[in-house]
Amino acid sequence: MAEALVRFEGVRKAYGPAAGGYAVKQLDLEVMRGELLTLLGPSGSGKTTTLMMLAGFEQPSEGKIMLEGRDIARLPPHKRGIGVVFQSYALFPHMSVAENVAFPLEVRGVPKPDRAARVARALAAVRLENFGDRRPAQMSGGQQQRVALARAMVFEPPIVLLDEPLGALDKALREEMQFEIRDIHQRLGVTMMYVTHDQQEALTLSDRIAVFEGGLIRQLAPPRAIYDSPANAFVAGFVGENNRLPGKVLAVEDNEARVALDCGLDVTARAADTLAPGARCLVTIRPERVAVAAVSATELGEGAMPAVLREAIFQGDHVRLKLALGDGGEVVAKRPAGGGALPEPGSVASVAWEAGHALAFAAA
Repeated sequence: MAEALVRFEGVRKAYGPAAGGYAVKQLDLEVMRGELLTLLGPSGSGKTTTLMMLAGFEQPSEGKIMLEGRDIARLPPHKRGIGVVFQSYALFPHMSVAENVAFPLEVRGVPKPDRAARVARALAAVRLENFGDRRPAQMSGGQQQRVALARAMVFEPPIVLLDEPLGALDKALREEMQFEIRDIHQRLGVTMMYVTHDQQEALTLSDRIAVFEGGLIRQLAPPRAIYDSPANAFVAGFVGENNRLPGKVLAVEDNEARVALDCGLDVTARAADTLAPGARCLVTIRPERVAVAAVSATELGEGAMPAVLREAIFQGDHVRLKLALGDGGEVVAKRPAGGGALPEPGSVASVAWEAGHALAFAAA
């Protein structure tokens, strides 16, 4: 089994003496050697504060931060030996690419002949071996980001921290760089902690994802588990698109809940919380799990629910369907483009899904 490289033990971070609150309320987290762990959450959830505490730019109010068995919580950043990549790249414009990458070695007193060899290896790792003589202004945003990554890795730190490093890139380049970072991580085996608010980015990159809300980790798991088996309604709603249908529990048996939705329909869902008959709950179902047919529910029989198609939006590889469900309900479905005939907007349709794909959470 992989060993823990970093441990946060009972870490809390107060806003300030007058604020009376905590940016990080209670953090006990291990980062395993060789993994890419993503901290995911909305603005103000504590993810960036966690990264900054590990980097040394913020100090915890309480608790320990252990790196390779040593408490570094009170060490200044330059004594931690951690690589950091920022969204702004922070490259020196007056230096060449090779000089930028060599800078961390120079300040550490690495001899010049050794610096050249290590810079060459770092640039080769990010596929920029022929760009050493260029200035940052002569390179694209994606190339500059790779230079920043090479600089963070050149002195072989135990962990590299990436703070929303792709936020300044356009969509196409951002997606390309996601795969580039994933490839570098897998080829080199370097431990990485990555901060983002982009759910798709987290799913693409990560070995594990820590989902933050309100200064707490709400779930820590591999991407597929986060997506398919969210631990609570917040994670279900934040990671990927999800239909959220309120209702009341009718019965629970064998981990399945029968729910009377507020829109007047009854459904069966997997009980994701402890539920009791009569309790309020929230049923979630992913749009891609919702089947839509251009026929009435009575024609399809058991499990089908009556609906009316409100709109169909072509989005390239899929069509996004918005349907009225029951009395005042609404559900979104996704179908592959070219996946067969669809009802016309305003016409009668039916929707259905497998009970195991829907989750029932206790209402907050």
